[in-house]
Amino acid sequence: MDLFEEIQRLTNQLDLSVKQLRKSGTEYAQAEQDYKICLRKEALKLRADENMPVTLINQIIYGVPEVARLRFERDIKEAVYDANKEAINTLKLKLRIIEGQLNREWSTTKW
Repeated sequence: MDLFEEIQRLTNQLDLSVKQLRKSGTEYAQAEQDYKICLRKEALKLRADENMPVTLINQIIYGVPEVARLRFERDIKEAVYDANKEAINTLKLKLRIIEGQLNREWSTTKW
């Protein structure tokens, strides 16, 4: 495969990665929203229903199963989002390297 074809392939892969980043970013934002809403509801429930002191709620709430589950899902989606960003950066670096190599080859070619 020549350098121009490799640039085309990486560019297409970069386009797909950006689309995937958009999707994983939306999923991460939704998971963050779900987690925060549940966290608030559970904090209010602990305060109102169980008459728990406010100073203890912050220590107890993260052990509530639903809160812990949503936090875990949020953390997974954040990791996927970060991995997608890193994949995009890697593709951009590969493109720069190949473009540099292509430019060097063209600059040494004599007409």
